[in-house]
Amino acid sequence: MLDRAKALLQYKLSSRHEEIGRVKEFYFDDRQWVIRYLVADTGAWLTGRQVLISPYALDAVSRERHRMVLGVTKRQIEDAPSLAPDQPVSPQFEDTYYAFHGWPAYWRGPYTWGRSPYPDRDPRYGADGSTGRAGWSRQVRRTSDVHGAYIQTADGEMGHVEDFIIDDDTWAIRYLVINLQNRWPGRRVLLSPQWIQRVQWERWEIFVALSANTIQEAPEYSDHLLVTREYETRLHGHYGRRRYWIDESEPSSDLQ
Repeated sequence: MLDRAKALLQYKLSSRHEEIGRVKEFYFDDRQWVIRYLVADTGAWLTGRQVLISPYALDAVSRERHRMVLGVTKRQIEDAPSLAPDQPVSPQFEDTYYAFHGWPAYWRGPYTWGRSPYPDRDPRYGADGSTGRAGWSRQVRRTSDVHGAYIQTADGEMGHVEDFIIDDDTWAIRYLVINLQNRWPGRRVLLSPQWIQRVQWERWEIFVALSANTIQEAPEYSDHLLVTREYETRLHGHYGRRRYWIDESEPSSDLQ
């Protein structure tokens, strides 16, 4: 199911019998645009460190109760490799973090999560000792680093990033919510990260090979809109793009 990132913030995190905290932020990898970690606000517990929760740790998401249930204990979270609040998530940290939990590495294999399209803890998808994807220099960033980033088209600036639409099956960021208030006040549209040409992170600019008119005429989005498959089909048809729900049934050859 597709959810707004802002709606998932403040979801409670718990194990089967213990309260862990709340979701306060996300880290995503800037090549595939997939959520790799949830950052937990643990209150007075585990102060002075970033508490990172991989989607591998999630057993269930309850929208009715605004809760995510984890398959790890507080003790496992406490004993996991730690990261200072101002410290970036490096490949070295990820190596030790994944080794500690015994999870398959998402950077090894042809799918979004390495050997599977989903963050599946099934032993069949365990680490196989293969090397990382050729040419992929791992980099994860906070979603807050992209909020407010400017969308640049061939016709100039075209709004800014306001939110993200996340698929909680694969944890892919399916869409950026673009606020067009500078040209069309109150209007919002969706753009897929897969349609991005390049990003200049130091200048907070995202470049797309789309005209301003094409973006302005895209199906309108609002926070009250349920992003259904029918809506997505219209959206992809408008932009003339292939549908990800068909393409993702096959491995990505360029990432093997």
